[in-house]
Amino acid sequence: MKARVTVMLKSGVLDPQGEAVRHALGSLGFAGVTGVRQGKVIELDLAATDRATAEADVTAMCEKLLANTVIESYRVEIL
Repeated sequence: MKARVTVMLKSGVLDPQGEAVRHALGSLGFAGVTGVRQGKVIELDLAATDRATAEADVTAMCEKLLANTVIESYRVEIL
């Protein structure tokens, strides 16, 4: 089973990488971009065969390691 975790900074948290991308896009002529938030995607191959167990395990992984829950939010998808 596979899982995909998307981790993003929470709204209100400064995103300097996103701001750098927004600025660079403006410099390249894409003037219509008013905001960029940059995050990360983590794909996991899991031994679990039960969807509910896999989701619970990946959520625990996010809470303990994959996301800094103070400043980041995450979304888990079981594929």
